[in-house]
Amino acid sequence: MTELATYYVPGLYVEDHSTTVPLDWSAPDGSERLSLFYRVLCAPGNENRDLPLLVFLQGGPGGPGPRPLSPQSDGWIAEAVRHFRVVLPDQRGTGRSSRVQSSVARRFDTPRGLADYLHHFLADSIIRDFEHLRRTEFGGRRWVTLGQSYGGFLTLTYLSLFPEAIAASFTTGGIPAVPASPAVTYAHTVPKMLMKTARYYERYPQDAARVAAVADRLADGDVRLPNGDVFTVRRLQTLGQDFGMKPSGERLHWLLDQAFCDGDGSVPSAGDAASAAAPHGSDLSEGFLMNVLAATESYNRPLYWTLQEFIYQDGGDDGECEPANWAASREIATIPGVSPDARPLQFIGEAALPESFADDSSLAPFRAAEDLLMADTHWGKIYDAARLASNEVPLQAALYFDDMYVPSELSLDTLSRVGNSHAWVTNEFEHDGVHGPLVFRHLYNEALNRGDLKAVPE
Repeated sequence: MTELATYYVPGLYVEDHSTTVPLDWSAPDGSERLSLFYRVLCAPGNENRDLPLLVFLQGGPGGPGPRPLSPQSDGWIAEAVRHFRVVLPDQRGTGRSSRVQSSVARRFDTPRGLADYLHHFLADSIIRDFEHLRRTEFGGRRWVTLGQSYGGFLTLTYLSLFPEAIAASFTTGGIPAVPASPAVTYAHTVPKMLMKTARYYERYPQDAARVAAVADRLADGDVRLPNGDVFTVRRLQTLGQDFGMKPSGERLHWLLDQAFCDGDGSVPSAGDAASAAAPHGSDLSEGFLMNVLAATESYNRPLYWTLQEFIYQDGGDDGECEPANWAASREIATIPGVSPDARPLQFIGEAALPESFADDSSLAPFRAAEDLLMADTHWGKIYDAARLASNEVPLQAALYFDDMYVPSELSLDTLSRVGNSHAWVTNEFEHDGVHGPLVFRHLYNEALNRGDLKAVPE
C-alpha cells in the first residue's frame, strides 16, 4: 500500500491510497498488475478514532468513487462520517484505478484480445479486489457495505463469495434480478422508459412539438456535435437515459429551451401551417449541441455502455449462460413507437445500443470487441443462490417503486430468496435518492432498531 496524500476538504479529512491487484484473479501470480486506488474519509477530529469501516460500492458500471466537495455534496456521506470511517474505492478500470479508455482499447491487436481483457472488469473481479483490500490494507476487519445501483449488484456478489467479510449491508436502488438475465431485465425496464417519456410530456406538453422539431431537423441530416460526431435522432432519444433521476424532466426541458437559435425559438402548435417553415428547418444552437454532447458522451465512462449488458451475465457453476446479444436493442425493436421516425418521439433510458457504438466516437474503439462480448457465452459466477438463501448478514435495501433502471418488482422477487434481508419500498425518491440526506439515514436507523448495528458515540 502507498499513501499518496492526506488533506482536508470542507468538513472532511481525506487520505488517498493506492495498491495493486492482478488483472486475472484466477492466475494472480502470472497476471498483469492493475493499480487500485482508494480514498478514506472521516470527519475532522476523528482522524485517530478507531471507527467501524464502511466501504462504498459505486454505481455504474464503469463509475469511479465519489469526489465529495463537502459532506453535504453527496448526502449519504454526511450521515456516514458521523458513524464510520468511509472507504471509497475506484473500481478497476475507473477513476485512478488503471482507467480504461480508448487508448487502452488500441493496445490490442485484435478485437478478441480487447474483449477478453474486458471480461476482467466485472463483479467477480471487482469484489475480489475489495476483499484483497480489506484483508491486506485494513487488517481483515469486517466492514459494512453501502451499494448504490450497480453497487447493490456487487453487494449480492460479495454476499455470495465472501459473506464472512461483511458486518451488515445497505443497498439503494440496487437489488438485481437473480437469476440474472439481460433479456428479463429489459423486458421490465423498456416499458418503464415509455412510462417516463409519457410523464415527461404530461408535465411539459409543449415540449412534444419542440422535440419533434429537433428530430425533424436531425432527420434532414448534416448536423454534427462539437466533437464531429453525427447527431442522429437515435442519439437524441438517448437523452432519456437520465429519466430515472431527479430532476431529469426539468434538465431536459431547459436543455431544449434554447435548442434553436432563430427568433425566440417558439414552436408552432401541431397542425399550424407555419410549422412547416420553423423551427425544424432552422439551425440548432451551438450551446444546445454542446449540452447534448456533454449529456451523451462516453469519454469519461466508456465502460458504462461497454459493460452495461454484461453486468447481468452470470456464468453460474459451469461458467455458461445465454449470450446477451444486444438484449436492450432487441426489446426496443419490438415496440414500433420507439422508432426514430415516430412522433411524438419516445426517449430511451438505460440501454446499450449498437447505433451508439457506431455514432459515438468515444465508444467506436470498443465496437468490434462489443460485438464479440454480445455473442460470448462464457462468464464468471457472480451469484450463489444457495448461499444467498442462507445469508445471515443483515441486508437493508431501499427499493424505489418507480425505478426505471432496477425494477422494484424484480428486486422484491430476489429479496424473497435472500436470507435476513429487509426491503423499504418508497416512491418518494428516484434512483439517485441516496445522494440526498434522508435515504441512508433511514436505512441506518432501521439497522440500529433491529439490533443489526450498534450506535457509535459521537
